[in-house]
Amino acid sequence: MHCGAVNPLQPRGTVTDKRSLQYVDPIREPRHLDAPRRDVRGWVLLAATMLLPGSVQSVFRARRARIPLVITLVTWLVILGAIIIVLIRRQFLFTVATNPFVLVFVLLLLVVAGVNWVVCLFDTIRRVRVHTLSPRVRTRFLAAAAVAVLVVTGGTAYGSIMVNSQRGLMSDLFAGGLGERPVDGRYNILLLGSDAGKGREGIRPDSITLVSVDAKSGAAVMIGLPRNMQNVPFDDDSPLASHYPNGFDCGDECLLNAVYQQGEEHADEYPDDVTPGVEAMKEAVGGVTGLEVQYHAMIDLQGFEDLIDAMGGITVVSEKRVPISSAIDPSTGQHGPVKGWIEPGEQHLDGYHALWFARSREFASDYERMTRQRCVQDAMVRQLDPATLLLRFQDIAKAAPEVVTTDIPQVQVDRFVDLALQTRSAGTTSLNLTPPEVNPTHPDFVEVQQLVSDTIETSSQDAEAAAPQSAGSVSLWAAPAGGEATDAGDGEGSDPDAESICSVP
Repeated sequence: MHCGAVNPLQPRGTVTDKRSLQYVDPIREPRHLDAPRRDVRGWVLLAATMLLPGSVQSVFRARRARIPLVITLVTWLVILGAIIIVLIRRQFLFTVATNPFVLVFVLLLLVVAGVNWVVCLFDTIRRVRVHTLSPRVRTRFLAAAAVAVLVVTGGTAYGSIMVNSQRGLMSDLFAGGLGERPVDGRYNILLLGSDAGKGREGIRPDSITLVSVDAKSGAAVMIGLPRNMQNVPFDDDSPLASHYPNGFDCGDECLLNAVYQQGEEHADEYPDDVTPGVEAMKEAVGGVTGLEVQYHAMIDLQGFEDLIDAMGGITVVSEKRVPISSAIDPSTGQHGPVKGWIEPGEQHLDGYHALWFARSREFASDYERMTRQRCVQDAMVRQLDPATLLLRFQDIAKAAPEVVTTDIPQVQVDRFVDLALQTRSAGTTSLNLTPPEVNPTHPDFVEVQQLVSDTIETSSQDAEAAAPQSAGSVSLWAAPAGGEATDAGDGEGSDPDAESICSVP
């Protein structure tokens, strides 16, 4: 047969070496191809590596070529398996995002897959033999290859940093150990807003809210307790019950928010692995509501400044002028003269001004102050959108542990995230234990507990009958606080309309 003739037995996609009459694979040996086909070959190899790292090395039968392809296939199988599990059980996605041990596995997989991808790209570029490409295509190919390497390298690095930051945030923010089962089918989480600013001694929670969530439906009841409630009882097994058998009844200074300091003063009577002040608050709130409090989350308003700056600020609508005062005088415990104002209308506040908007006391009742705190908290929740989270995640992750403390264990975070999403459809019921329903100075705790029980029962019934479009949401970290009476000994008045003070656009 003439060496230039077409051999009908020649496999498609191969060329004939005229000197040796041997078939040569054009993918592996491009010198026998014309320029256009060499250019196409280069693009095909680059695209194959981008889509399936290790495939090119397998075609070339490189030494240990199976290793990169196996890494790629295992990575895709893990991703595909995770997607299938998420479609069957949504909570698995939250487990991946919140469990530090799973995040370590994700981090290792991401690093190994990324390094494998980059190595395969460089090896593919070498095997393309860029000098064999046409001059015009060569420039474009090198540019595309450089972009591919930068995208894969940068994506791997950024993803690794994000996953590692998330792992650190989960470890720093949440507690270890095993989780607790729901009590009577509910999780009860105490939310405390601490205003332990400069010039103040000890912690006296400014906002006290108990969130009771149905463990199945996600229907939530948010119970606001006034910080000036008196004569609060303690759970029977509380160390403070022996000191105050008739409730916290030592006078006008014995208010609910002073229970925290009582716990600290009797710290030797509490287990070593708990915060005595927090446990005392749990016991007091449990005594008031008749519910067993399993967990708590405490937000330090002083730390809001850094967290809000990390978010890029928040936007609120103020209906009144809010004064900015000088620092607290340690000798009197009072703020100095007003040195500025936050004007009415829509305002974008940085951390400093947002903190003053939440804390300012001058010319305002406790009701107004607590409503402003609610606006700040709501704004943080609503305006922490995915774009802000992605762009500022590092700063937010660094600031969050300084703002929030909690005893919710890491192993249950995914469950609570899932419940929070369920609450959006199940709805949220608010109950404030304030006038006219409850007199904080002389509360009838039997009536209070019945009111709480009735509200929870109504919430459960409404959740069962709720239509899919029912609204409502709950955040474990920034829930609205309960209304408060204006003065420690005043049992009159009621919570004002929030819209008359501030709102979130």
